[in-house]
Amino acid sequence: MSGSVPAFDSANFLKHVTTAPGVYRMLDARDEILYVGKAGNLKKRLASYFRKSGMSAKTHAMMQHMASVDVTVTHTETEALLLENNLIKQHHPRYNVVLRDDKSYPYIHLDIGSPYPRLTVYRGRRRESGRYFGPYPSAHAARETVNLLQKLFLLRQCNDVFFRNRSRPCLQYQIKHCSAPCVRLIDKEDYTHDVHHAVLFLEGRTRAVIDEMVTRMESASTRQDFELAARYRDQIASLRHTSGRQHISAQHGDYDVIAADRRADISCIAVMLVRGGHNLGSRTFYPKVTGETSLQEVLSAFLPQYYLGRDIPKEILVSVKVTGATLLQTALSEQSGRRVRIRCPQRGDGLRLSALTQANATQALNLRLAMDAGLRQRFESLQEVLELEQLPARLECFDISHTMGEGTVASCVVFDSNGPLKGHYRRFNIEGTAPADDYAAMYQALTRRYTRLKKGEGLVPDVLFIDGGKGQLHAAEKVLEELQVEGVVLVGVAKGPTRKPGLEQLFLSGRRTPLILSPDSPALLLIQQIRDEAHRFAITGHRQRRARIRNTSVLESIPGLGAKRRQQLIKQFGGLQGVSRAGVEDLASVRGISRELAERIYALLHTQ
Repeated sequence: MSGSVPAFDSANFLKHVTTAPGVYRMLDARDEILYVGKAGNLKKRLASYFRKSGMSAKTHAMMQHMASVDVTVTHTETEALLLENNLIKQHHPRYNVVLRDDKSYPYIHLDIGSPYPRLTVYRGRRRESGRYFGPYPSAHAARETVNLLQKLFLLRQCNDVFFRNRSRPCLQYQIKHCSAPCVRLIDKEDYTHDVHHAVLFLEGRTRAVIDEMVTRMESASTRQDFELAARYRDQIASLRHTSGRQHISAQHGDYDVIAADRRADISCIAVMLVRGGHNLGSRTFYPKVTGETSLQEVLSAFLPQYYLGRDIPKEILVSVKVTGATLLQTALSEQSGRRVRIRCPQRGDGLRLSALTQANATQALNLRLAMDAGLRQRFESLQEVLELEQLPARLECFDISHTMGEGTVASCVVFDSNGPLKGHYRRFNIEGTAPADDYAAMYQALTRRYTRLKKGEGLVPDVLFIDGGKGQLHAAEKVLEELQVEGVVLVGVAKGPTRKPGLEQLFLSGRRTPLILSPDSPALLLIQQIRDEAHRFAITGHRQRRARIRNTSVLESIPGLGAKRRQQLIKQFGGLQGVSRAGVEDLASVRGISRELAERIYALLHTQ
């Protein structure tokens, strides 16, 4: 061994170490944990670290810093696996593959105990009564499914307080995402049928839903209830389309598909969740890996950290064979109370899905490597500050611009991990609000924007920034509640007391006190960038609109006064100001202007 650890007597240590199963911890001179490992035979496993040759470069580098070894004996190797996993998650040792993922997975919750059950995205311990479907790889995937179910079956998503206090249907009914049970526009029996169909769909039994709907469509047609029959016809068409798009496997079981890629010292693991033969989406992870580590080693370390303590499917498909699969199967089976299989598929649907997941891992890694380092740091900082489960993929920011209430324009700018998405920018000319009422303008712009998004005309962002303080934030909260848009992190960006950059106050929905970041925070720099871009886009739109208004002559609004007559008047009196000072007789003296038309011109100009 190197002279850096002369005090450690490996021969004496190995002479006294037990052959029982257990966990070992490699420590440096400061008693900081370098590595945590498990073994069915501690003596045999630890002896491999003190060989004179045959060690990997990574292991050799670790042993240069190792000063002592702590050993914990366990009853079984399975118990050692569980203890190893807990210690890695607790200490994040430098030489272990470490998965930094403490977020729970979202589910779709159906409150079947209510007379009119609601669909919601649910995260956390499943204490509420009702049915749970999932897990989904992200809140975005769960929201997309809920949105689809609303379109197909018109089930409510609003909370009970909102539901009980309705006297008329909300916007969800108007955009055909709800059947308005709150005001009894659908009877309880029909709503129960819709709930039943939604459950069958979530269970992957789309064929059964279609068969039932065909029967109901034919029955409604026989009764000459053609409006109801047409509704079933449209639902059947939508279900057939959705089924063809989502059903990816002839196997109707529940399983996860996992693949990994590694380049430039970055490891990426993709996890695809399949439930009932339906692809619920995938999620990518970037575990911390030190030194030269093979994909097999990365996956072998990832699996116990990922699954121990989570809901586990019946089968886990992996792209490469992992070491210790039998031991992990035993531990996962004991945790879930049923048999769990881990296998590396070689043919059929399993191999096809494994290849698809591998392509997802490679694509995600390509995007991460291509992403500008500075911008990636800003997105990662924003993820940390807002406590997001994943790196935000889409950011939106709204701003309002006007001059003393004139020509009010709202802007929406969009950023992703590569920067501005200018093709997705939108402007809204604000009409029908009081002059300079920024709150009403923000409410109108957001309503128009998110009504379209709820209809499927675009993507819902992960984070929505509002240029303004609590008032603008409350307007945004009201819109998202009325449209039942969930899972969007809402942030109001207000200038500080001196209105200088770097002193912004961030008002988060649901938080009483503002969040104030350091002026050099990468997250704040990103927020400033997107806020300034929204401001620029709003001002440009406002100036263009104001110019159009001011360049439009009031004479153009007078019926019977065409372009030639307007030109004649302007020439005769030297401009619009001269026309305004002229009397009825003077106006009528111009060729082509009758007395009746002159009176209309005079009346309009003197009521402005």
